[in-house]
Amino acid sequence: MVSRLVLGCGTTGHALVDDLADRPGELFVLDGDASRVESLRNEKVAAELRDVTDADAIGGLDRDVDVVVAASDSASTNRLAAAAAREVYPDAELVAFLGYDATSDDREALEGLADRVINPGAAVLDHVDDVASEGSSERLQELRATLQDIDGTLGVFMHDNPDPDAIATAVGLARIADEFGVETEACYFGEISHQENRAFVNLLDLDVTDVEVGDELDHDAIALVDHSAPGVNDQLDPETEVDIVVDHHPPSGDVEASFVDIREELGAASTILVEYVRGLGLEIETAVATALLYGIRVDTKDFSREITTQDFEAGAWLLGRADTDVLERIESPSVSADTLDTIARAIRNRELDGSVLASCVGSIADRDTLAQAADQLLAMRGVTVTFVYGFTGGTIYVSARARGNDVDLGAALRSAFADQGSAGGHADMAGAQLPLGLFDEVGEDAEHTLTEMVEDVVATRFFDEIRGG
Repeated sequence: MVSRLVLGCGTTGHALVDDLADRPGELFVLDGDASRVESLRNEKVAAELRDVTDADAIGGLDRDVDVVVAASDSASTNRLAAAAAREVYPDAELVAFLGYDATSDDREALEGLADRVINPGAAVLDHVDDVASEGSSERLQELRATLQDIDGTLGVFMHDNPDPDAIATAVGLARIADEFGVETEACYFGEISHQENRAFVNLLDLDVTDVEVGDELDHDAIALVDHSAPGVNDQLDPETEVDIVVDHHPPSGDVEASFVDIREELGAASTILVEYVRGLGLEIETAVATALLYGIRVDTKDFSREITTQDFEAGAWLLGRADTDVLERIESPSVSADTLDTIARAIRNRELDGSVLASCVGSIADRDTLAQAADQLLAMRGVTVTFVYGFTGGTIYVSARARGNDVDLGAALRSAFADQGSAGGHADMAGAQLPLGLFDEVGEDAEHTLTEMVEDVVATRFFDEIRGG
């Protein structure tokens, strides 16, 4: 039985591990990043936290090693890991990824150490292209035919208050439509209020249009991205005829459009757009590549949540085309006082039921702060589910997060609140929007009373659903 040791598990390395895990033989991974090791263990892959460039650290495994793969995204790390592996496991077959930042010196050094040197963006993932090509070819033909049939302007609509995945998917689809001579407008209702999302749009100079409710729309065709129904999580007329739907969320009902591509197994809608771009053989601008990479990273929580081989492969393909300096600037914006205040209220108002935490933060100015609060509270010891909610503009907004496999948040929120508004999402990340209805009659002057009434109903429904599950 073949025993394989993987040193370093970068974006492409993780895709390789996914493939090797399904093959006969033993697989063991060493990596210097604690979060990656934890992610691998959650996927039932044997992994340990070690410095892969240190010969002493990678030795003493008490197991035979037939094949060693240096699989970091960094060429310099792979050079050092390959040298250490050659010293510790001289009889093993040594395969080294070249890395995305490789120089000619790196290539020469690796070729002197390894039995085989692989370009991570090419040969080692050929199997992904082979598997994907059969299903994607038909989809690309349908997409091509749908775009070619459009006579006029295509309005690409994101969901309300769009996140980076929705924005990137819209921009990516607009880029593809442009290749077929279709004029497009990437549109959204609401606002881009999260500070990182604003930095994302501004630094990449993305061409997106904020549409006001009541504006007369002048589009000859409509596409929906990162959601699948007009009038549900957008302000379009529910009777709007839709031509294209691209999404990765479970639909709440039947989806009608000329072209529908919904893949619930994927971590991000942006991954689907990467498949289109690659299948059509397009070269995309740096801003579009950066947007798509950021969209995947955000929706998969930096490749650690609901991730698939396709998501990793898309990220690997984009990495060499994206502007990582801009990504660093996007991910380091200043935090607004309103965000900190919401997080503080969420902590102060928390209600615990076992490992499930719910918190009502009352009136909010920015609904995106709820997601940030839900993420922050999930880091508390002993908490596996967070449910944070508040209200503004006549609507109650809910953001929920989970870790582990004990609860499917998307299903739980749909069961608890779908009859009151819109709800859904993934197993570990979900949300809901509920009209305040009669509660709103209490008025702004009695916010404390309104908060208590909302808390009684919303938290009770959520806890009842979780306990019943």
